[in-house]
Amino acid sequence: MSEAKSDIVVMKFGGTSVAGPEEIKRAARRIVAAREGGSRVVAVLSARGKTTDELVEQALEISKRPDSREMDMLLSTGERISCALCAMAIHDMGHQAISLTGSQAGIVTDSSHTRAKIIDVRADRISEKLDEDRIVLVAGFQGVSTDSLDVTTLGRGGSDTTAVALAAALDASVCEIYTDVSGVFSADPRIVSDARKLSMASYEEMLEMSASGAKVLQLRSVEYARNHGVRIHCRSSFEDGPGTLVVSEEEIGKENVEQPFVTAVTHSEGESRVTLTGILDEPGVAGKIFTALADAGVNVDVIIQNEPVGDDALADLSFTVDRSDLTTATDTIAGLGGISQGVRTDERIGKVSIVGAGMRSHPGVAAKVFEVLGEREINIEMISTSPIKISCVISADRVPDAVKALHEAFELEADAIRPEAPADPPTVTS
Repeated sequence: MSEAKSDIVVMKFGGTSVAGPEEIKRAARRIVAAREGGSRVVAVLSARGKTTDELVEQALEISKRPDSREMDMLLSTGERISCALCAMAIHDMGHQAISLTGSQAGIVTDSSHTRAKIIDVRADRISEKLDEDRIVLVAGFQGVSTDSLDVTTLGRGGSDTTAVALAAALDASVCEIYTDVSGVFSADPRIVSDARKLSMASYEEMLEMSASGAKVLQLRSVEYARNHGVRIHCRSSFEDGPGTLVVSEEEIGKENVEQPFVTAVTHSEGESRVTLTGILDEPGVAGKIFTALADAGVNVDVIIQNEPVGDDALADLSFTVDRSDLTTATDTIAGLGGISQGVRTDERIGKVSIVGAGMRSHPGVAAKVFEVLGEREINIEMISTSPIKISCVISADRVPDAVKALHEAFELEADAIRPEAPADPPTVTS
């Protein structure tokens, strides 16, 4: 990772950070303080509080199946309101600011409404406004389709991706993500009261944590940061002090930060399981199933298939999906025309995972996970692994017990020694 590359700082404020008038003014003060400290500032804002949820409810009051293009037109308004209001607050503080929509800011996406992906950032207008000594406020979560020129949105948490993409395009020194928590923790503090705030985490660890339930950063934003070398600093909107740096493993190694081999315990209670019974155990069947699911926009997580025991060559195949995708998944399977003898679903599942880059060089981690859960009589229904993650699908009502047990077993409590990052990136205070 290179040293600080420019005097540009990208600051992103989540929905709770701009929920009311006082929160917007607090965000404006942070932005102005950064500018007065010598940085050129681009701020990305989310919609205020529960605005997006309220807009979705309004759409459903009108239509049971709202048109996806018009949903993007509707949902993109929330972030625009936040930016305009914050620009007004900055003007009152004696600084020049300009608010831009995603399309005005040059966020170019594909044409997938409600789940668009950024394919280019044309930040010329932002650069021009920065050169004019203006603070630039960009509406997060949205862009413009390169094909149809329609407004698109990036999906839940998409403002994180907007901020990281702008930081990459502008060669910013850091992308600061302001939220209602003070950083990334070793477990959800609502479940584990003595969870430890991490001073640093690698891109790879944060990717696995985001994918397995941690909600501090959107998964795609971390992928973008890793691919473009963007330094992320997760911080609290409501208090001062360092947060959590998300950087490359090489940078963590250079700082000589002593990391335990397990960094965090994450969990998810928002998944469902689909089981296809009596499918043919022959080449091409699984490919047909999962290609259809991918085409339908269903993201599949854990997959397990048993080997047939009898002579009928029939197998069972189970996989997990986000609960919001369950209906789409079952409808897609039904559309494949008798590919299985039956389909069962289970909405009462949860997932607990341990994540840590040091797991690569520490044998016996999986054995300890299974032993700890077994001692608590927590039945493991499915297992998924990567070099730095072990995930177990369990009953949803046992997730809190599993998180507490694994956090304690791997000694991740707040009083364990974990030095703070020796060098804080460019930052501001209220």
